[in-house]
Amino acid sequence: MNTLILAAMAGVALALSAYAVWNLVRELGSAETEYRDLPPIGFRWLWPLVNIFANTFGFLLSKPRLDALWVRLRKAGQEYSLTPQQFLGGKIVGLVLGGGVGVFLGGVDLFWTALLLGGLGFMYPDLWLKDRIKARNLAILKSLPFFLDIVTLSIESGLKMAVDKCRPGPLMVEINRVLRDVRAGKSRVESLRDLSERLDYPPISSLVSALARGELMGSSLSPILRAQSEQRRTERFQRAEKLAMEAPVKMLGPLVLFIFPCTFVVIGFPIVMKFMASGI
Repeated sequence: MNTLILAAMAGVALALSAYAVWNLVRELGSAETEYRDLPPIGFRWLWPLVNIFANTFGFLLSKPRLDALWVRLRKAGQEYSLTPQQFLGGKIVGLVLGGGVGVFLGGVDLFWTALLLGGLGFMYPDLWLKDRIKARNLAILKSLPFFLDIVTLSIESGLKMAVDKCRPGPLMVEINRVLRDVRAGKSRVESLRDLSERLDYPPISSLVSALARGELMGSSLSPILRAQSEQRRTERFQRAEKLAMEAPVKMLGPLVLFIFPCTFVVIGFPIVMKFMASGI
């Protein structure tokens, strides 16, 4: 009889827990996605948890922190995929998952392992966003010279032809936004300045500044675009040269840590064996 009562109580408790979790997911675990892009795959896998933490702890973001996150998400091309609150929710999910893995693997140093892995999980979204911004800027820098060449060659045909001829990428996404802004009634200079503000990337800022000056002075755009294309191409070559010069320095660490010891072992082993055989 007691066993049946305990089983019934356990069943009721599990049912109430499942109902509470379902209500929590229904109330806090969803977000408006009809007019937004798909979130990144890591956030998408844990989307209900991300939104629960976002709606619960989003108030912790101060206004400066909120604005700073908006800027970073915009530079990474994620402003229509994630809100700052959802990004914070992803960090908290990383903290919880990392701490859980630390507890599972902790052993003797349970607290420190959980703290370390929880901290890494909390920081991982920031590292991902930083890498995303860097990769997006690099893709824009690679596409920009060719795009400017196409624009220069087809300046009489308009910007749309140049967009159609270039390969898809972050730069084309941003240029299409400029074209939509112009069609919506914004001036070209204002739309280009919005582009510069969104990306906050020196090559784009330099291009927009030159085009704005040319537009205001009424000068021909072809020489400006040609000069900007050459400058961007020069910057690409300089960046490649810089990376090539940094490569030997970066290889020094693995060389000292992994290759030199193996070389010393291979060279020194026969010498040591000869000494041992001769009784020294």
